[in-house]
Amino acid sequence: MANVTQNRPLSPHLQIYKPIPTMVMSIVHRITGGALYFGTVLVAWWLIAAATGQGYFDLVNWIMGTIIGRIVLLGYTWALLHHMIGGLRHFVWDLGHGFDPAVSTKMAKFTLIASICLTALVWIIGIAIRLG
Repeated sequence: MANVTQNRPLSPHLQIYKPIPTMVMSIVHRITGGALYFGTVLVAWWLIAAATGQGYFDLVNWIMGTIIGRIVLLGYTWALLHHMIGGLRHFVWDLGHGFDPAVSTKMAKFTLIASICLTALVWIIGIAIRLG
């Protein structure tokens, strides 16, 4: 029996397509979804430390206060907001709107810009509260 899969055409892959904002934001939406899984582990770790005792809580706060900890928290904040805004974009599509290529491209660009702006705003407010 001959192998029938040899005559099938190969599906195009990422190397074939020119990246467009909608495609890139779709990929980033999936990546941020995965990042949120690991970031939520950090939130749980912080809550467990708070419930465990002052010494362990201070240790976790110190770790999160280091430059690496703050970069991780900044990334988690951005991933959370980006994924939320991307989810709203998908919700608009679920309602049957925004399928025009020009509109979907604008929505994809807005997702990136809004998530960066909101992340900056959250961190500015957080720093102001901490210093205030």
